[in-house]
Amino acid sequence: MAQSLPNALDSLGHDLRLLMPAYGHVKQQLQHPISVAHFKIFNYEIEILESILPGTLVPIWLISCPSLFDRKGNPYLQDSGEPWEDNAQRFNLFCYVIASIALNHAGLNWKPDILHCNDWHTGIACALLNDVEARPGILFTIHNLAYQGLFPHSTFLELQLPSKLWSYEGVEFNNLLSFIKAGIVYADRVNTVSPTYAKEIQTEEYGCGLDKLLQYYSDKLSGIINGVNAEEWNPKIDNKIYVNFTENTLKQKNKNKISLQKEIHLNIDDNLPLLSLISRLAEQKGIDLVIDVLSDIKNINAQVVILGNGKPSFESALKALAEENPGKVSAIISYDEELAHKITAGADFFIMPSRFEPCGLNQMYSQHYGTIPIVRNTGGLADTVIDNFSNDFMDTQNTGIKFEKDDPKELLKAINRGLNIYADKETFKQMQLNGMQQNFSWERSALQYLDLYEQVIQN
Repeated sequence: MAQSLPNALDSLGHDLRLLMPAYGHVKQQLQHPISVAHFKIFNYEIEILESILPGTLVPIWLISCPSLFDRKGNPYLQDSGEPWEDNAQRFNLFCYVIASIALNHAGLNWKPDILHCNDWHTGIACALLNDVEARPGILFTIHNLAYQGLFPHSTFLELQLPSKLWSYEGVEFNNLLSFIKAGIVYADRVNTVSPTYAKEIQTEEYGCGLDKLLQYYSDKLSGIINGVNAEEWNPKIDNKIYVNFTENTLKQKNKNKISLQKEIHLNIDDNLPLLSLISRLAEQKGIDLVIDVLSDIKNINAQVVILGNGKPSFESALKALAEENPGKVSAIISYDEELAHKITAGADFFIMPSRFEPCGLNQMYSQHYGTIPIVRNTGGLADTVIDNFSNDFMDTQNTGIKFEKDDPKELLKAINRGLNIYADKETFKQMQLNGMQQNFSWERSALQYLDLYEQVIQN
């Protein structure tokens, strides 16, 4: 989103800047960033570096403060997997810089009409700007409510935030400082990355403790589906897959299947349905449901390929399943972008049994590649997969298969339904074509964001 939405807005003729911390690996990827501003906040020297977002014409401003942002590894986590101990200080400073730029106080001679903040790391900026006259309108986007930026009250005092912010109506949440609550409370509009997820987070099951707050602010809460980068995920031009294909040359997809079977050591059989899963191996993604189902893989007339890494016990279980079922199950415990494209192009079905999914992208990628998604009916999966199945009726507009409960029996039922569809070549091909014709473009999403920006300005 940080790349594609700004690019789409720029293509539609809007003037914008992307603000990011100057992480070390980010600076390395930008060509010749130039220094455009210097100033001081608290005791930190801040430098603004300007460049162009790669692959776009969008100006990017990097907030350079090496002691806080120029570190090896993950922007949020240490090598141990634990959050950086000073994350509150890091992103509090980022928020102060955001507020300064939004008010044209940073010497950049540029002031936006809209400030679009994303996730908890930017929430405090919304609070800092709340009572300021002539501030821009503020939109706050929640990408995953499970990550909230919670810190003890002592941290609130250390950050020297305005004391008036510490209240039940402000940034306090169960006697903790909540960055995400700051965004929800003080932004003019709040959105998340699918309409269904916007509804779900107002319930106890999905609200992560903030359901009552989100219900209170429901009149300013909405959802917009993320788009797909059509230059990167397009079977017609994708240079990572074995053979390119389109709706008119769908038979070429089978060549991708055979080549994939060879590469990942599955038995070569282009008539056998190939199920796939590409995911972070975590409970949220329903990986335990997949493992339960695959434990009886001998009774499923299909092959399976799994690509991902994450929880060690899930990794071990999947590797064991592959070892016990050579030629039928392939488990690649890794993050491999090129292989992800090859699997998406070569598989017949894509399994995504998430317990919750704010938006999800793989189910959209798979549809563009004629790979039918089998998904749990939640969040963005519910909004992007069409399944009007009832009893024996099969709607000719369907693009995938949905199931309701996070239960292995329900997942197995959905898989078996998919295998029955696969046996009906005409229905299967129609579903493939339906998926390939779906419009998941960022331009479509950008137009919806422009409507939302108008609402923010009129607030």
